Amino acid sequence: MADTILIIGGGLAGSEAAWQIARRGVKARLYEMRPGQMTPAHKTGLLAELVCSNSLKSDNPARAHGVLKAELRRLGSLIMCAADQTAVPAGDALAVDRDLFAGEITRALEEEPLVEIVREEVTEIPEQGPVIVASGPLTSQPLARNLFRFTGAEYLFFYDALSPIVSAESINQEVCFLASRYEKGEAAYWNCPLNQEQYEAFYEALMGAERTLHADYDPRELFEGCLPVEVIAARGLDTLRFGPMKPVGLVNPHTGEQPYAVVQLRPENNELTMYNLVGFQTSLRYPEQQRVFRMIPGLEQAEFLRFGAVHRNTYLNAPTLLRPTLQSRARKDLFFAGQITGVEGYLESTAAGWLAGVNATRLLQGKAPVELPEGSLFGALVHHICTADPDHFQPMNANFGLLPSIQGLAPAAKRERRASRGPECLAALEEFLEAHPDL
Repeated sequence: MADTILIIGGGLAGSEAAWQIARRGVKARLYEMRPGQMTPAHKTGLLAELVCSNSLKSDNPARAHGVLKAELRRLGSLIMCAADQTAVPAGDALAVDRDLFAGEITRALEEEPLVEIVREEVTEIPEQGPVIVASGPLTSQPLARNLFRFTGAEYLFFYDALSPIVSAESINQEVCFLASRYEKGEAAYWNCPLNQEQYEAFYEALMGAERTLHADYDPRELFEGCLPVEVIAARGLDTLRFGPMKPVGLVNPHTGEQPYAVVQLRPENNELTMYNLVGFQTSLRYPEQQRVFRMIPGLEQAEFLRFGAVHRNTYLNAPTLLRPTLQSRARKDLFFAGQITGVEGYLESTAAGWLAGVNATRLLQGKAPVELPEGSLFGALVHHICTADPDHFQPMNANFGLLPSIQGLAPAAKRERRASRGPECLAALEEFLEAHPDL
């Protein structure tokens, strides 16, 4: 067996895997095809570039993503370390300056003597392992074809969407107001309030706008957690007001009342010069985005620094193909990590990279790969993707629904149970680490 672990893909998962391998004294060769060969979504050659939102979601320890962050910090995640170092204001969420974030991870790996970064496209799975495939949802066509031949299984796919980014200078601050929902954390979001008349006019314009998705698309191909705003709107007049435009927890200081609907703008960088339209992933054509989104109060003169977009993502049918160690069922020295496994989200991809990197290292060192405890959120997520119904498998975010159900409890008991979820998950992880001191 070789003395170097090969990693295909320099995104969040591949970068995390390389770091964990090196931390354990083993060589890693990280292949990244950018910048020589770009994807439809990437803009730079930096490792771990964020191509969608700059938010890593809630950092609240009472919420699922806050718990997953705590677990990853405990496990020594490079991605979490870089995120904490490059954070920008975002209420109780953890958002990052995307360029500083990717730059910090690239620097760390370039300076790590046990990590070799190779800037070239890999079109076939290497025959000699260990190998970690972390090529992401935008896997190149040649490698995708090779993976298809190897798995002998049908690939699944869905359409993922990006939100527009606007210039801070172009936001009308006399109309918008700074606040975070329920006044949690600092007032980090610009909020664009709409009354009923404005909301209904916006809705009609959105529904009539020209989009890039074909009319005959299969809605099952769209991941429920990242739907284009116009697809959500098509489900009914009020769906946006209960989704990305919900006004709950916000009071307009100009009127002293809760708006009928609201669009939140989240900072994209530390300098607060760019703002993301939260939850406004879209497939509208660029001129239509300008026309429709400038109907939002406060964005009448919006300067679009990045338009929203939709691209096709690819992922494995994990319950059929993967073990809970993230090893291939057909080849024990082949691991998969990141969104190609069917996890959805930045932190989820990072977690998969951690596990694949650790287990590939253990295999090389003659140790048994480990399965994470299902009592941890990290372990519950991996267990889910590897044991779900393969006939109805879809990408999965980290959420408390992966843990034992709290259905049937009284409301007060449910609140108390949810509050205890984080400590319970961390305790399960701590017990696991104590039982595996060589990790």
